[in-house]
Amino acid sequence: MDFDSSSEQAMIRSTASEIASQFGPAHWREKEENGEFSAAFWDELGEAGFHGLLIPPEYEGAGMGMQEMGVAMETLCAEGCGMAGTWYLVLTAGMAAVGIREHGTEAQKERYLPDIAAGDRNFSIGITEPEAGTNTLNVATRAEKDGDEYVLDGQKAWITFSDRADNMILVTRTTPREEVDRGTDGISLFVVDMDDPGIETVPIPKHGINYSKSCEVFIEDVRVPEANLLGEEDRGWWPLVDMLNPERIGFAAAGTGIGKLAAETAIEYANDREVFGQPIGGHQAVSFPITKAYARMEAAALMRDKAAWRYDQGEDCGYESNVAKATAVEAGIEAVKQSMQAFGGWGYATEYDVERWWREINLTRLAPVSQQMAYNHIGQELGFPKSY
Repeated sequence: MDFDSSSEQAMIRSTASEIASQFGPAHWREKEENGEFSAAFWDELGEAGFHGLLIPPEYEGAGMGMQEMGVAMETLCAEGCGMAGTWYLVLTAGMAAVGIREHGTEAQKERYLPDIAAGDRNFSIGITEPEAGTNTLNVATRAEKDGDEYVLDGQKAWITFSDRADNMILVTRTTPREEVDRGTDGISLFVVDMDDPGIETVPIPKHGINYSKSCEVFIEDVRVPEANLLGEEDRGWWPLVDMLNPERIGFAAAGTGIGKLAAETAIEYANDREVFGQPIGGHQAVSFPITKAYARMEAAALMRDKAAWRYDQGEDCGYESNVAKATAVEAGIEAVKQSMQAFGGWGYATEYDVERWWREINLTRLAPVSQQMAYNHIGQELGFPKSY
């Protein structure tokens, strides 16, 4: 693994920094307060080619990897976009692009990948359900074969972008869990058109990131052709895993990116704000907590790079992805917390943005997998008994 940035990575970092300068904290403060999606930011990412980073050149993408995507996400987050820097890329440009690239038919690749690369097609990923929660193997959404079609019925929850997505990759059971030998068997993935009359989306009021909706999705008697099956029937678990590791890597980039944004904003404030005749940053009680968290973020970013490198080499990266996500989130949360403390009472004011970054980064404790489940996986890899 080479620790020097490639010319491509340096170019991505520079481009991401330029985009973030156009869509800085004031932009996201306004979008958050109004509950508005930033179509301009989405389009700018498309113009820069970021939606196509993981898509092969033959489908009009850049043909790069998760290392480059991680650089793009962290830089966008850290340079002013906050969670939006990861949020607007992780589902379509990350998960859906990877799923279709690795497991789609040639017809599916030709239909979807060029549109994703151009930023003209948005995907949501239908995994979580109200009853199953973190236990994806217990999904109850059913896909019943009927001639040359499948009939889909079920309910999903916390499905981001489902209110505005063109398509969804829907996780279903084609064989009930009680009828399979292993819980990972019997799962199938389908590409669904979101304008189907049998699909209804209902936004969930939430704590933050209101420049994007997360919704309950109700699926009733939705019929899709066999051609919409992504991968093989009953063998959708491992294609799903191929999409989940990039999501964890992306959220690791969010953790360090948001944390660095808050820390650097607080450092600037601490150098200017004077109390008792000197800048408050001159007090180690202010500087050390932020510095310590920043050091932890730097270490977490290296683990994210390792996870991304292994992913790009086609090697298993589940352990590294979970370590990266868990450590980046904890370090980032501490950085934002201590940055908010440095602002004192003004850290609670919307005009300084750190309170919004606090709301944003706390989601990463819960998604795309909870910290507890990340540590469950890590513990199992270390040799502890499996607990899930």
